Amino acid sequence: MLVLLPPSEGKTPPRARGPQLDLDSLSSPGLNPVREKVLDALIEVSASTDAMQVLGVGASLDAEVARNVHLRSLPTGPAKHVYTGVLYAAAGLDRLTPTGRARAADAVRIVSGLWGLVAPDDRIPAYRLSMATHLPGLGHLPGVWRGPLGVELAERADGELVVDCRSATYLAAWHPPRSADWVQVRVLRELDGKRSVVSHNAKHTRGVLTRHLLTRRGRAPQDAEALARVAGELVGSVLLAVELGPATRGARTLELVVA
Repeated sequence: MLVLLPPSEGKTPPRARGPQLDLDSLSSPGLNPVREKVLDALIEVSASTDAMQVLGVGASLDAEVARNVHLRSLPTGPAKHVYTGVLYAAAGLDRLTPTGRARAADAVRIVSGLWGLVAPDDRIPAYRLSMATHLPGLGHLPGVWRGPLGVELAERADGELVVDCRSATYLAAWHPPRSADWVQVRVLRELDGKRSVVSHNAKHTRGVLTRHLLTRRGRAPQDAEALARVAGELVGSVLLAVELGPATRGARTLELVVA
Protein backbone atom coordinates (compact mmCIF):
# COMPACT_ATOMS: atom_id res chain seq x y z
CA MET A 1 0.00 0.00 0.00
CA LEU A 2 1.14 3.50 -0.90
CA VAL A 3 -0.74 6.47 0.60
CA LEU A 4 -0.19 9.78 -1.20
CA LEU A 5 -0.91 13.02 0.66
CA PRO A 6 -0.67 16.68 -0.35
CA PRO A 7 1.32 19.03 1.88
CA SER A 8 -0.56 21.47 4.10
CA GLU A 9 -0.66 25.10 3.04
CA GLY A 10 0.12 26.22 6.56
CA LYS A 11 3.35 24.95 8.08
CA THR A 12 4.79 25.15 11.58
CA PRO A 13 8.45 26.29 11.66
CA PRO A 14 10.67 23.88 13.59
CA ARG A 15 12.37 24.99 16.79
CA ALA A 16 15.50 27.09 16.41
CA ARG A 17 17.80 24.31 17.63
CA GLY A 18 16.91 21.93 14.80
CA PRO A 19 19.63 20.95 12.30
CA GLN A 20 19.89 22.75 8.97
CA LEU A 21 18.62 21.27 5.72
CA ASP A 22 20.54 18.26 4.42
CA LEU A 23 19.09 17.01 1.15
CA ASP A 24 21.19 13.86 1.34
CA SER A 25 19.30 12.86 4.49
CA LEU A 26 15.91 12.89 2.76
CA SER A 27 14.24 9.77 1.42
CA SER A 28 14.08 9.34 -2.35
CA PRO A 29 17.64 10.68 -2.89
CA GLY A 30 17.24 10.25 -6.65
CA LEU A 31 15.15 13.43 -6.57
CA ASN A 32 17.99 15.54 -5.15
CA PRO A 33 19.20 17.05 -8.47
CA VAL A 34 15.70 18.44 -9.12
CA ARG A 35 15.29 19.44 -5.47
CA GLU A 36 18.46 21.52 -5.76
CA LYS A 37 17.15 23.31 -8.86
CA VAL A 38 13.72 24.04 -7.37
CA LEU A 39 15.26 25.16 -4.08
CA ASP A 40 17.66 27.56 -5.82
CA ALA A 41 14.87 28.96 -8.00
CA LEU A 42 12.57 29.44 -5.00
CA ILE A 43 15.26 31.23 -2.97
CA GLU A 44 16.01 33.52 -5.90
CA VAL A 45 12.40 34.43 -6.65
CA SER A 46 11.59 34.90 -2.96
CA ALA A 47 14.24 37.64 -2.81
CA SER A 48 12.84 39.46 -5.86
CA THR A 49 10.50 42.43 -5.89
CA ASP A 50 7.72 40.42 -7.56
CA ALA A 51 7.99 37.42 -5.25
CA MET A 52 4.42 37.67 -3.99
CA GLN A 53 2.99 37.72 -7.51
CA VAL A 54 5.11 34.83 -8.75
CA LEU A 55 4.27 32.69 -5.73
CA GLY A 56 0.60 33.65 -5.90
CA VAL A 57 0.22 34.77 -2.28
CA GLY A 58 -1.18 37.85 -0.55
CA ALA A 59 0.52 40.46 1.59
CA SER A 60 -0.37 38.62 4.81
CA LEU A 61 2.18 35.93 3.87
CA ASP A 62 5.12 38.25 3.25
CA ALA A 63 6.99 36.90 6.29
CA GLU A 64 6.70 33.33 4.99
CA VAL A 65 7.99 34.37 1.56
CA ALA A 66 10.88 36.24 3.19
CA ARG A 67 11.69 33.08 5.16
CA ASN A 68 12.10 31.19 1.87
CA VAL A 69 15.29 33.16 1.20
CA HIS A 70 16.97 31.40 4.13
CA LEU A 71 15.75 27.85 3.52
CA ARG A 72 19.23 26.34 3.39
CA SER A 73 20.11 27.65 6.85
CA LEU A 74 16.76 27.42 8.65
CA PRO A 75 16.19 24.73 11.30
CA THR A 76 14.44 21.58 10.12
CA GLY A 77 12.00 19.19 11.73
CA PRO A 78 10.20 15.99 10.71
CA ALA A 79 7.69 16.63 7.94
CA LYS A 80 4.96 15.16 10.15
CA HIS A 81 5.53 18.10 12.54
CA VAL A 82 6.01 20.80 9.88
CA TYR A 83 2.79 19.99 8.01
CA THR A 84 0.01 20.97 10.41
CA GLY A 85 -3.12 21.63 8.36
CA VAL A 86 -6.56 20.06 8.72
CA LEU A 87 -5.62 16.77 7.03
CA TYR A 88 -2.55 16.33 9.23
CA ALA A 89 -4.41 17.17 12.42
CA ALA A 90 -6.83 14.35 11.62
CA ALA A 91 -4.15 11.90 10.42
CA GLY A 92 -2.06 12.44 13.55
CA LEU A 93 1.19 11.27 11.98
CA ASP A 94 3.02 12.85 14.93
CA ARG A 95 1.17 10.79 17.54
CA LEU A 96 1.37 7.20 16.34
CA THR A 97 2.46 4.10 18.20
CA PRO A 98 5.76 2.50 17.15
CA THR A 99 3.78 0.12 14.93
CA GLY A 100 1.88 3.01 13.36
CA ARG A 101 5.10 4.98 12.82
CA ALA A 102 6.64 2.00 11.03
CA ARG A 103 3.56 1.68 8.81
CA ALA A 104 3.65 5.41 8.01
CA ALA A 105 7.36 5.33 7.22
CA ASP A 106 6.75 2.54 4.73
CA ALA A 107 3.42 3.59 3.21
CA VAL A 108 2.94 7.37 3.46
CA ARG A 109 4.52 9.83 1.03
CA ILE A 110 3.79 13.54 0.77
CA VAL A 111 3.94 15.06 -2.72
CA SER A 112 5.54 18.51 -2.51
CA GLY A 113 6.20 21.33 -4.94
CA LEU A 114 9.61 21.90 -3.33
CA TRP A 115 10.84 18.43 -2.38
CA GLY A 116 8.95 16.32 -4.89
CA LEU A 117 8.33 13.61 -2.34
CA VAL A 118 8.96 13.33 1.40
CA ALA A 119 8.36 10.70 4.05
CA PRO A 120 6.83 11.66 7.42
CA ASP A 121 10.19 11.56 9.23
CA ASP A 122 12.20 13.49 6.61
CA ARG A 123 13.57 16.69 8.16
CA ILE A 124 12.53 19.85 6.28
CA PRO A 125 12.21 23.57 7.06
CA ALA A 126 8.89 25.41 6.85
CA TYR A 127 8.45 26.97 3.41
CA ARG A 128 5.91 28.61 1.13
CA LEU A 129 5.49 27.09 -2.34
CA SER A 130 2.47 25.63 -4.09
CA MET A 131 2.66 22.99 -6.79
CA ALA A 132 0.61 25.41 -8.92
CA THR A 133 3.55 27.83 -9.12
CA HIS A 134 5.43 28.66 -12.33
CA LEU A 135 9.05 29.25 -11.23
CA PRO A 136 11.18 31.43 -13.53
CA GLY A 137 13.81 29.35 -15.31
CA LEU A 138 12.09 26.05 -14.48
CA GLY A 139 8.46 26.33 -15.48
CA HIS A 140 5.21 24.96 -14.07
CA LEU A 141 6.08 22.70 -11.15
CA PRO A 142 3.87 19.72 -12.09
CA GLY A 143 5.83 19.52 -15.35
CA VAL A 144 9.13 19.85 -13.50
CA TRP A 145 8.32 16.94 -11.20
CA ARG A 146 6.34 14.62 -13.47
CA GLY A 147 9.32 12.81 -14.99
CA PRO A 148 11.44 12.50 -11.81
CA LEU A 149 8.46 11.31 -9.75
CA GLY A 150 7.63 8.78 -12.45
CA VAL A 151 11.13 7.34 -12.22
CA GLU A 152 11.12 7.40 -8.42
CA LEU A 153 7.69 5.86 -7.92
CA ALA A 154 7.29 3.52 -10.89
CA GLU A 155 8.76 0.49 -9.13
CA ARG A 156 7.25 1.40 -5.74
CA ALA A 157 3.73 1.63 -7.19
CA ASP A 158 3.97 -1.37 -9.52
CA GLY A 159 1.27 -3.84 -8.51
CA GLU A 160 0.49 -1.85 -5.35
CA LEU A 161 -2.67 -0.32 -3.97
CA VAL A 162 -2.23 3.46 -4.28
CA VAL A 163 -4.54 5.39 -1.94
CA ASP A 164 -4.50 8.86 -3.46
CA CYS A 165 -5.58 11.65 -1.11
CA ARG A 166 -4.01 14.47 -3.16
CA SER A 167 -5.84 17.53 -4.40
CA ALA A 168 -6.03 18.23 -8.14
CA THR A 169 -3.03 20.60 -8.01
CA TYR A 170 -0.73 17.86 -6.73
CA LEU A 171 -2.39 15.12 -8.75
CA ALA A 172 -1.05 16.86 -11.87
CA ALA A 173 2.53 16.09 -10.85
CA TRP A 174 2.25 12.29 -11.19
CA HIS A 175 -0.22 9.55 -12.13
CA PRO A 176 0.42 5.98 -10.99
CA PRO A 177 1.19 3.42 -13.71
CA ARG A 178 -1.52 1.18 -15.09
CA SER A 179 -0.01 -1.71 -13.15
CA ALA A 180 -1.03 -0.02 -9.88
CA ASP A 181 -4.44 -0.38 -8.24
CA TRP A 182 -5.01 3.38 -8.12
CA VAL A 183 -7.83 4.71 -5.94
CA GLN A 184 -8.65 8.41 -5.64
CA VAL A 185 -10.38 9.36 -2.39
CA ARG A 186 -13.38 11.68 -2.79
CA VAL A 187 -15.50 13.13 0.00
CA LEU A 188 -19.21 13.92 -0.40
CA ARG A 189 -21.68 15.52 1.98
CA GLU A 190 -25.22 14.14 2.17
CA LEU A 191 -27.99 16.56 3.09
CA ASP A 192 -31.70 15.88 2.65
CA GLY A 193 -30.90 12.91 0.46
CA LYS A 194 -28.68 14.89 -1.89
CA ARG A 195 -24.90 14.55 -2.16
CA SER A 196 -22.41 17.30 -3.00
CA VAL A 197 -18.63 17.61 -3.12
CA VAL A 198 -17.03 19.30 -0.09
CA SER A 199 -13.59 20.91 0.19
CA HIS A 200 -12.52 21.83 3.72
CA ASN A 201 -14.18 18.83 5.34
CA ALA A 202 -12.66 16.62 2.64
CA LYS A 203 -9.19 17.29 4.05
CA HIS A 204 -10.31 16.23 7.52
CA THR A 205 -12.01 13.07 6.25
CA ARG A 206 -9.00 12.04 4.17
CA GLY A 207 -6.89 12.52 7.28
CA VAL A 208 -9.27 10.31 9.28
CA LEU A 209 -9.00 7.58 6.63
CA THR A 210 -5.21 7.84 6.62
CA ARG A 211 -5.05 7.45 10.39
CA HIS A 212 -7.41 4.48 10.28
CA LEU A 213 -5.21 2.76 7.70
CA LEU A 214 -2.17 3.26 9.94
CA THR A 215 -3.68 2.38 13.32
CA ARG A 216 -6.21 -0.40 12.73
CA ARG A 217 -5.33 -3.97 13.57
CA GLY A 218 -4.85 -6.45 10.81
CA ARG A 219 -3.25 -6.56 7.43
CA ALA A 220 -3.15 -3.45 5.27
CA PRO A 221 -5.58 -3.56 2.32
CA GLN A 222 -4.03 -4.97 -0.83
CA ASP A 223 -6.55 -3.84 -3.44
CA ALA A 224 -9.40 -1.39 -4.02
CA GLU A 225 -12.10 -3.75 -2.77
CA ALA A 226 -10.22 -4.38 0.47
CA LEU A 227 -9.69 -0.63 0.88
CA ALA A 228 -13.44 -0.05 0.58
CA ARG A 229 -14.07 -2.69 3.26
CA VAL A 230 -11.53 -1.07 5.57
CA ALA A 231 -13.03 2.38 5.00
CA GLY A 232 -16.41 0.83 5.72
CA GLU A 233 -15.24 0.22 9.28
CA LEU A 234 -15.69 3.98 9.78
CA VAL A 235 -19.38 3.92 8.77
CA GLY A 236 -21.57 4.71 11.75
CA SER A 237 -18.93 6.83 13.46
CA VAL A 238 -17.47 9.43 11.07
CA LEU A 239 -18.99 8.24 7.78
CA LEU A 240 -22.51 7.69 6.52
CA ALA A 241 -21.50 5.46 3.64
CA VAL A 242 -18.60 4.24 1.50
CA GLU A 243 -18.89 3.54 -2.21
CA LEU A 244 -16.28 2.26 -4.65
CA GLY A 245 -16.76 3.32 -8.25
CA PRO A 246 -15.53 1.69 -11.49
CA ALA A 247 -12.16 2.57 -13.03
CA THR A 248 -12.08 5.80 -15.03
CA ARG A 249 -8.89 7.04 -16.73
CA GLY A 250 -6.85 4.52 -14.80
CA ALA A 251 -8.25 5.26 -11.34
CA ARG A 252 -11.15 4.04 -9.26
CA THR A 253 -12.91 6.45 -6.92
CA LEU A 254 -13.56 5.73 -3.26
CA GLU A 255 -16.43 7.98 -2.16
CA LEU A 256 -16.58 8.74 1.55
CA VAL A 257 -19.98 10.17 2.45
CA VAL A 258 -20.28 12.45 5.49
CA ALA A 259 -23.24 14.23 7.07
